[in-house]
Amino acid sequence: MSGERSHFEESAGPIAPSRLRASHADRERVVDVLRIAAGDGRLTSDELDDRLEAALTARTMGELAVLTADLPAVARTVGGTPVEVKDVIRIEQQGSSARRDGRWVVPRQMEVFSSWGEVTLDFSQAVITRSTLRIDLDLRGSALNLLTRPGIVVDTDAPATGYARIKTQKVTDAGAPVTLRIELVGQVNYARVLVRPQRRSFRQWLLRERAAHPSRTG
Repeated sequence: MSGERSHFEESAGPIAPSRLRASHADRERVVDVLRIAAGDGRLTSDELDDRLEAALTARTMGELAVLTADLPAVARTVGGTPVEVKDVIRIEQQGSSARRDGRWVVPRQMEVFSSWGEVTLDFSQAVITRSTLRIDLDLRGSALNLLTRPGIVVDTDAPATGYARIKTQKVTDAGAPVTLRIELVGQVNYARVLVRPQRRSFRQWLLRERAAHPSRTG
């Protein structure tokens, strides 16, 4: 027995960075890079699906690194160009709908004026460069939908309301660090405001479940 070494003894010592175990946060960062790359046209939809599945089920940092090795760094850019941050974005419409979604850059302030229409602000993939956003509202007979993600907090206490309904749905990851605080102010009359997390598709839910509970996929 003295000439034999245990598996633990053989593997003891410094571990190569590529063999370190990946965390949920590590996987999410790679998922963000892959989605941005697909939006820039660097990955096809099939390639994106394959890499997303591999990212969400990766066990080590090395497995994650392979998925982005052929992609440029995009942490501080959008579409390969410097992020352009606007101070104020104004949305004004009557009897129609308006929508902001995808990888749009969140400004310091927004002004939303809507009469008998619907406005949707989807923050699920938005580029956040500031810690706060003020949205000045003038809604009349309209609907405002705010689609959030973990880390985004919306304060709905300030608007003056008249025959209005403001509803906030619970987030699934309430313990996430706050990355953006949204303050709603202004007038909401004969209108509806809905704040809710962006719903995942069944495929996204399944991939996340596999990552969180790998033993169930065996």
